[in-house]
This record gives sequence, structure tokens and C-alpha cells, in this order.
Amino acid sequence: MMQENADIVIIGGGIVGLMTARLLAREGADVLLIEAGDLGAEASGANAGSIHLQIQYPEFVSYGEDWARAYTPCLRFLKTSLALWQDLPGELWADLGVTLAGGLIAARTEAQMAHIRAKSVIEAEAGIETRILGRDDLLRLAPYLSSDAIGGGFCPLEGKANPLQVTPHLAGSAAEAGARIVTHTRVTGIARQTGAYVVETPRGAVRTGRIVNAAGAFAGRIGAMLGTHLDIDGFPLQVTVTEPVAAFIPHLVYSAAGKLSLKQLANGGCVIGGGWPARERGNGVLVTDPKSLSGNMGMAAGVVPAIAASRALRSWTAWVNGTPDWRPILGEDPNAPGVIHALFPWVGFSAGPMTATVAAALALGRPSPVGLKGLSLLYD
Repeated sequence: MMQENADIVIIGGGIVGLMTARLLAREGADVLLIEAGDLGAEASGANAGSIHLQIQYPEFVSYGEDWARAYTPCLRFLKTSLALWQDLPGELWADLGVTLAGGLIAARTEAQMAHIRAKSVIEAEAGIETRILGRDDLLRLAPYLSSDAIGGGFCPLEGKANPLQVTPHLAGSAAEAGARIVTHTRVTGIARQTGAYVVETPRGAVRTGRIVNAAGAFAGRIGAMLGTHLDIDGFPLQVTVTEPVAAFIPHLVYSAAGKLSLKQLANGGCVIGGGWPARERGNGVLVTDPKSLSGNMGMAAGVVPAIAASRALRSWTAWVNGTPDWRPILGEDPNAPGVIHALFPWVGFSAGPMTATVAAALALGRPSPVGLKGLSLLYD
């Protein structure tokens, strides 16, 4: 790749970058995607595969109702993205493991139920249904839950997908549409020229009129190359999968008692996560944290007792991007015309299809299909 040209350069080969490349290439744009490592090797391919919609319980408790109401544009955005998730397997002619059987959060105390009720009111204001269930109704819906659950909330639209299938099929479809994809190539600098940018890499430079920053946890570095501070950072998390067992958990499961996301794959393995931290070595390599592993497994077994009999097969780590108030950085850089930031924090896998749809429209010089004011931190 020596002194190439491209209409649009996309930085980052996760779900947002690949889906944006696919959309742009299908429109006839000359697209070059540059990925520092392997495609989907960070959050997009290593997350727990949850498709979220409801307000996350720990953040609701920590940040309060005013924060939750300010977050409602993100809920509407996620709801639109979930509709795109349902269409994606048919578009790619692939089994992506997309199942929207609903997500439920189990409570053990009346105080937790009060938070779930208050959260559901705000979700309803955003057009998202969360059913409040008493103990009998909850255990009738999810008999696998612990008998100490006194009730909970159920969001029918939530679910799961298989990250290991999503990014490879997106990459294949993007390449088939004409997108050029380069891996193991780090962007080392971005220089401005009259009416263009020069993206520098160890393989050479690429001159382009537009850039899409889809670099996830490392997007702040790209912003810095342009002189733009992006209030986003990377957080090392870990996930575990158990041995396959007979199917008994159709839902995405959370707990109001602590950090947990739990779901069962088509092969019977149970994926256990929920935001437990991994460790970063001095050389930047991530490793699993035994304390997080034991805490996460203990939380899972407390909510779903039968899972205690399953052996954990594998744990892995991922860099997840996050912003302080959970709102996305999505839109054209006000200081760098033609640069589109496509960053949705914490639940970026869920928001990926809609984030890419917005990024592709803006990269083509079209208006965003959804309003960004009140949604994106770039438009405050």
C-alpha cells in the first residue's frame, strides 16, 4: 500500500467499520478499511454477544433518573438498531445466532424492585416496553432462576447474537461489494492537505477526502492525530463460556444484585459476562483476572443455580470503549471537516448496525437518518 488514494478511509475493523465499509461499497464508493490487528479482534468479536435495549441497571442506580432521561435518545437509537439486527442474517445469508427472546433482570429485594419500576417508567417514555413481574410470574417465565428472586423486569426485544460469526460475514460481504480491507496495519499519523487528508501507515500513505473513525477503544488516538480531544477510553473486560449443556436459558439474564450478563448459545454453552474487569500487563497485553472470574461465576450461580454444575471451558478478554455518561460520539468532527466519528460506548455491539448506517450516510455527504442533537456528545 504505497501512496494510494481512496474516496473514504475507515479506521477500525470491528462491526461498525466493516458494516460502514459494506454500506459505502454498495453505494459505489472507493473504500479502504485499515485495521491495526485482526478483524473483530477487540470488542466486536470478543464481547459476550448481548443485544441490549433497556437501561443498564447498575448505571441507573449509580447515575440516577436525570441521567436516565438524558439517555433516552440512545434508547430510541438502540431500538432502531435492533430492527436492523433482525434483518442482518437475511442480508448476509448467514446464521449469525440472532435471537431476540427478551432480556430479564432478577431482583432479590424490594429496593431493587423499586429501581426496576422507576427505570421502566423512563424506558416507556422512550417507547420501550419493560414488563414488571412478581415472583410467580418471573419464575413461570424463567423457572431456571433462583427461588430467592422476588420479581424483576422483562424487556421482550432484547437478545443475543454470535460475535464470532458476525464480523467474518460482514468482512466477506464488504469485500464482495468492493471494499478494500487491510489488516495488521496501524495508522501512525494523519496529515491535512488542501481538501484532503493523508493517512500514514508503516505500509505507506493513503490520500483521501473522508475518514471514518471506527477505532473503538483506541479512537481517542485517532482524534488526537487530528487535534481533537475525544472523551473516550478503553476498558479491559473479560467473558467466560461454559461447556455445552442442555438448553434451558432462552433469555438474556441480568441481576439487580450485581454485575451479570448470562445467555445460552445454540450449542448449549453459557456465556457469562457483565462488565467484570480484566488485567492489563505492562506491555499492554490483557489477561484474565482470577478475582473477576470467581466473582462473575459466583454471581451467575447465585442467579441461575443449575449453572454451578457446568464447567467453565474458556475465558477471554476484550477492550471495550466507554464514555463517562454512556452517550455516543457520533457525527462529523467540528474541527476536521470530512472526518466522521462512529463510536457508541459500552453497548456498541448492540448499536453497531445503526451506528454504521449513520456513519455511511454522513461519509457520503448525506444527512443523518436520525437526529444527532441530544444523542451525540459532538452536538452538545
